[in-house]
Amino acid sequence: MFNKKTTIIIAVVLFLVSAGLSYYFFGYVKPNQETLKKYQASLSDESVEELGGGPKTEACPLNGRLFTKAQKDRWEQRRPMGVMIENSLDARPQSGLSNADVIYEAVAEGGITRFLSMFYCLDSKTIGPVRSARIYFLKLLQGYGAYPLYAHVGGANTPGPADALGEIKDLNWDSYNDMNQFAVPYPYYYRDYERLPNRATEHTMYAATAKLWNYAKKERDLTNVDKKGKSWTQGFSPWKFKDDAGAGSRGTVKKVSFPFWSQSAGDYAVEWGYDAKTNSYVRKNGGNPHLDKNTGKNLTTKNVVIVFAEESPANDGYPGGHLLYDVVGSGNGVLFQDGKAAKITWKKPKETQMMRFYDESGKEVSLVRGQVFVEILPVGNKVTY
Repeated sequence: MFNKKTTIIIAVVLFLVSAGLSYYFFGYVKPNQETLKKYQASLSDESVEELGGGPKTEACPLNGRLFTKAQKDRWEQRRPMGVMIENSLDARPQSGLSNADVIYEAVAEGGITRFLSMFYCLDSKTIGPVRSARIYFLKLLQGYGAYPLYAHVGGANTPGPADALGEIKDLNWDSYNDMNQFAVPYPYYYRDYERLPNRATEHTMYAATAKLWNYAKKERDLTNVDKKGKSWTQGFSPWKFKDDAGAGSRGTVKKVSFPFWSQSAGDYAVEWGYDAKTNSYVRKNGGNPHLDKNTGKNLTTKNVVIVFAEESPANDGYPGGHLLYDVVGSGNGVLFQDGKAAKITWKKPKETQMMRFYDESGKEVSLVRGQVFVEILPVGNKVTY
């Protein structure tokens, strides 16, 4: 049994712990939660809606999807933005992936993948969790015209070939089109306090596309033109697009699956199932439906592009090891669209050019209008379909 002295000590400790938690919650968490609620209440998903309706006649330059004239008028006032969204188990379900125009997925470290999510034609009220920069995603982003926005939280910075933050400075992006969270004030980026108690802090950073575009306009003088009046579209050449294949012309390849790394295949293996009715592909991640937290619905895409790229260690001394992917150059791949599979080659001659896709005759392929999901796998990986 406890004696009186022990009981008093326990009571004091419990009181101090309770007082500390109360101070933290009412003095810090609750005020920030209230600020966050006001912030989120000021956001709008209006560009996802019809903005007054009207025929969908205007093609999104990034993925060919058709929108209304009012929606086009909105996106023409800004420039493409790449957002780093993580895919660790604690990050799921992510927010905003379903609204991205194009998504690139590759391993960031330890078999855990990360998404470079390109936003231009649609907004997302919530995007995240936002994570750190990697150099191969930077090289892909450089294909999206002059000074594309880059939203991330820090990045690889060990001296060597994987130094993403050093590359950002060398490109003269630092504190200009680079939207590093460490240089952009709260609440443009914010912690999701509802997720914080059950996850490490690095899995809780979020943002909103409209707010980041507004910050770029107000603080960096970057809209559809830069501070010198140059349009971001100079040097940008979009992919080719086509309409959905008719119901009678759709293929019978029902499923595509693959791991990124064999040792992490269970949690990070991907399966895309083809839905002939909607002519789209439905994603599973780690054997489970991959949901968007914003909508509660499964992620879908119109095009799944498998890209095989040489993977190598950066050998920069970073614990756990930074990676390199040769995404500048050329290689092989497989394109899944309209229920069919086709062998392709990919080419990206320069960092400032888009990665493009070609059929076996050397002709550039046309992608189905809608989201494009590019899966970057190490050369030698097996894709089952």
